[in-house]
Amino acid sequence: MNRFPLWKNALIAVTLVLGLLYTLPNFFGEVPAVQVSSIKATIKVDTQLLSRVEDTLKTAAIAHTGLFADQHSIRVRLADTDTQLKAKDVIEKALNPDPSDSSYSVALNLLSASPSWLTGIHALPMYLGLDLRGGVHFLLQVDMKGALTKRLDSTGADLRSLLRDKNIRHGGIGRERETIVIKFRDADSRDKARGVIADAQPDLDLTDRQDAGDSGDFKLTATLKQTAEKRIQEFAIKQNITTLHNRINELGVAEPVIQQQGADRIVVQLPGVQDTAKAKDILGRTATLELRMVDDESSGNASVMELAAKGQPPVSTEYYVERGGRPLLVRKQVMLTGERLTDAQAGFDSQTQEPAVHLTLDSAGARIFKDLTRDNVGKRMAILLVEKGKGEVVTAPVIRTEIGGGRVQISGRMSTVEANDVALLLRAGSLAAPMEIIEERTIGPSLGADNIAKGFNSTMWGFIAIAVFMTIYYLLFGFVSVVALSANLLFLVALLSLLQATLTLPGIAAIALTLGMAIDANVLINERVREELRGGNTPQAAITAGYERAWATILDSNVTTLIAGVALLIFGSGPVRGFAVVHCLGILTSMFSSVVLSRGLINLIYGRRRKLMSLSIGQIWKPGVKTK
Repeated sequence: MNRFPLWKNALIAVTLVLGLLYTLPNFFGEVPAVQVSSIKATIKVDTQLLSRVEDTLKTAAIAHTGLFADQHSIRVRLADTDTQLKAKDVIEKALNPDPSDSSYSVALNLLSASPSWLTGIHALPMYLGLDLRGGVHFLLQVDMKGALTKRLDSTGADLRSLLRDKNIRHGGIGRERETIVIKFRDADSRDKARGVIADAQPDLDLTDRQDAGDSGDFKLTATLKQTAEKRIQEFAIKQNITTLHNRINELGVAEPVIQQQGADRIVVQLPGVQDTAKAKDILGRTATLELRMVDDESSGNASVMELAAKGQPPVSTEYYVERGGRPLLVRKQVMLTGERLTDAQAGFDSQTQEPAVHLTLDSAGARIFKDLTRDNVGKRMAILLVEKGKGEVVTAPVIRTEIGGGRVQISGRMSTVEANDVALLLRAGSLAAPMEIIEERTIGPSLGADNIAKGFNSTMWGFIAIAVFMTIYYLLFGFVSVVALSANLLFLVALLSLLQATLTLPGIAAIALTLGMAIDANVLINERVREELRGGNTPQAAITAGYERAWATILDSNVTTLIAGVALLIFGSGPVRGFAVVHCLGILTSMFSSVVLSRGLINLIYGRRRKLMSLSIGQIWKPGVKTK
């Protein structure tokens, strides 16, 4: 008798139900939507904004089919494209009355049309890649030379401060191409400087130089070590990728691809985006960090603030609104820029245990900040993020005491989330190195729809061909194999949807390949059952032996194929990784469906028959018996 215990049958039933539930969203398609996200650091996406958007749509008599909010955006699901365009215009006018000073990004988007009960259990459709959905593709060249030049310039300023603090006289510090040249009047000063610089700047290689005709000058040249250059370049790439991720959130792209290509290039793929001009504008934005002093005296004067709010601030000040809506006047003089900031991390105040942001400055920045805080104890200092000539106050803390050592802490009236946000803005608000677009490609949605149709047809006809062959050749066992293969496809799509993977054309190719490989296991099982029947075993014994003895072969073949798939996943990139993900998941689901699920169906059909005389598994050739 062939019977599964109750728990195994329950496991098969549960996996089939879950597979069906998480596959369903892919059949509902997508509907037009409008996404609202914040452009400015001081403006957050919250429930108040959600209510504002909802009221705006009600006033304009625009019906929506759903309003959704997450940490970064608000999305409105609409019935058709015409309603989508109307809603975008209405929301844009309500949220950004002054187009030249926009606070929110209002972008067209697509959302899943799945019922809310499916969305509630996190049953969402797979993301579609650029080749299936259409969109824009950019290849960005990072100016690594610019990043190194920027570092050398800041290092030159650091050396000036260092030598001044150590009372070492020099004849000037300048940059010549990729080296820093320091002039001295005597060899003794040069030797002293070399020792001080070697201790303070371990990333520099120092060499003596005396040019012909410059007998009166003793020169010390400093160049960046290769390890330091490599570290700076790697940091520039990572910083730029982080910044691009933050900016692309405004476009409402479901699953953008932002990854490094080679040593100095970044690939950006934005599926579903057709507005190339807006995408280029967002990618090319530059932002800088500035520290300025707050004019506390004027900020406390109500009449002065009223005039400032109307566009008439006092001379040498600018009017800003701090996070929380409090207005203040900030002096125009920039005391320190973000070029001196090396790191920003969220943490906690060691004394009050309140959320705080910990900043790390370079040596020159530490000296400037020490002087600034010593001279302005009790006053407020504003930290601004300046973009496209317009600044916004990220935070404006009070200076409690002189701060030295290059370690700065910003705290007071911040939640943990706000501390993380401020740290992210300070750390990745601007690009670490300039970039330029060297390749731009737009793929229309019609081409993506054509690719989907061709991929679907190839998979469907491949499945039909396999189903026909298996049913004819193995009869009922073949039909069970086809059912197991269908379940395998169901599990694979459900897993991809559950993991929110991005499906591309190579992924569709991997699905088609998985079908062929998955049926392999059933062929091995069916042939093994036939061998057992030819050897004289009873049908029930043949079923048991067939599945048990085929398992070792199935496991070996799938593990070796899985190793190749994992290698593609680790060392591949782009489309190759997309193929590898689907390929590896397909192998895992096929092992379950071809062995466990098909055995369960066979047990259901034959397991309870005590006097089983034959199996419907096709023609069995026995040794020594001639067939007519």
